[in-house]
Amino acid sequence: MKAVICGAGIAGLALAHRLAAYGWQIEIVEHAPGPREQGYMIDFFGIGYEAAEEMGLLPRLQELGYLISEAAFVDEKGHRRAGLNYAQFSEVAGGKLLSIMRPDLELALRESLPDEVDLRYGMSVAEVSEDEDCVHVTLSDGSVREADLLVGADGIHSTVRSLVFGQEGTDEHCLRYLGFHTAAFVFDDPQVREKVEGRFCLTDTVGRQMGFYALRNGKVASFAVHRVDDPSAPLPKDTRKAVQEIYGSLGWVAPRALAACPPAEEIYYDHVAQTVLPHWSRGRTVLVGDACYAVSLLAGQGASLGIAGAHVLAAQLAAAEGDVRAGLERYEQLWRPVAEEKQRVALQGTRWFLPSSASWLRLRRAAMRLSGLPGVNRLIASAVTGKPAELAELTR
Repeated sequence: MKAVICGAGIAGLALAHRLAAYGWQIEIVEHAPGPREQGYMIDFFGIGYEAAEEMGLLPRLQELGYLISEAAFVDEKGHRRAGLNYAQFSEVAGGKLLSIMRPDLELALRESLPDEVDLRYGMSVAEVSEDEDCVHVTLSDGSVREADLLVGADGIHSTVRSLVFGQEGTDEHCLRYLGFHTAAFVFDDPQVREKVEGRFCLTDTVGRQMGFYALRNGKVASFAVHRVDDPSAPLPKDTRKAVQEIYGSLGWVAPRALAACPPAEEIYYDHVAQTVLPHWSRGRTVLVGDACYAVSLLAGQGASLGIAGAHVLAAQLAAAEGDVRAGLERYEQLWRPVAEEKQRVALQGTRWFLPSSASWLRLRRAAMRLSGLPGVNRLIASAVTGKPAELAELTR
C-alpha cells in the first residue's frame, strides 16, 4: 500500500511514522523549502502524549522539552498578579505533561521516521484525480504519483482540502473564526531572558496579550494574541510592522521584545480559527490534524490531537486490511466525537484566555487565585482539557 502525505508538520510526520510501521510505502511532500523554524511553545499532554509514548518518542521529547514552573500573569511593571502552577496541572494530567517548542516536536518526529520514508521539501500537490483503483496526484513539478491514499495534513489552510472537497473545503466555508489574530517569534535579549526564565510570563491585559519563554539557546520565544472582531479582516502585509504597532503600548518587557522583533519572514502570523467540515474524507483522500479538526492554538491541544488522530487513522487503515474507504470511515466514526468535544471546550475557554473587559480580567485573576485550593485545580484542568479519551479503545 502506498500513501502520499501532503504536509510535513506534526500530523503528517506522525502519520508517516505509523503507516510505515504497518508496512506502507510513504512519500511526504511539503511546500516549504525546509523544516520550519517559526513556531511557539506548546503544552503537550493528553491522548497525544500517550500516542507519542507508544511511538517511542518520549525520551527525545523530554530531552527537547522545557521545565516550566508556572504561567505567571504580570502587570506593566512586571509584578505578578496571578498564575497557574504547572506542577498542579501536571499532577492532574498524571504527570504526562511537557512543554516544548513546536519546531522541536517536529524535529523529534522527523528523526523517528524510517529511512524508507521519502520526504520532499519545496513540493506541493497541484491536481488530484481518482479512479476505482488509485488516486492520481500531480505535484507542483509536474510529476504524477499513483497511490492508494492521499492525505491532507497540510494545516488549517489545507491545499488538499480545497482541491478535493470543493466549495465546502475552502477557508471561507470551513473555518470557524474565533475573533483573534496571533503571532509568534524568537528574539535575542539577555535581560528579558533572565526575567522570564523557568516561567511562561504573560501580560495581564485586556484585548491583547504577549507571552514569553526563555529558550536554552539563549534566546526568548514570544507569543502574542489580540482581538480582531471582523473575520474578513486581511492579514497584514508587513507582519513585523503590524506586531510592533498593535502591541507597542504594552508595558514591562514588551517594548524590548518588539524592538528585537525579527524580519517579517521569521514571524508566524495567522487567524485563530477552528476547522469544521461535514466529512473528513472523499474517495481515497482523507484529512488529518488541523486540516479538518483544528481546535485553535488557544486550546493548547492541537499537537496532541494531531499525533493521536494520525495514530487512530493509521490503526484503522491497518485494521481494514486494504479496504481504504472502510478504514477512513471507521477513523472518522471514532475520532470525530473526540475532536469535536475538544473544539467545544476551546470555544468555551476563549473568554478566559484573553479577557475582553476589565471585569473579565478580574474574574480570571480570582479563578487563578483559587486554583491552589484542594480540588479546584482539578476543576480548572478539566475545564481546560475536556473529557479524557482512551487511545487503546480508538486503535483496536
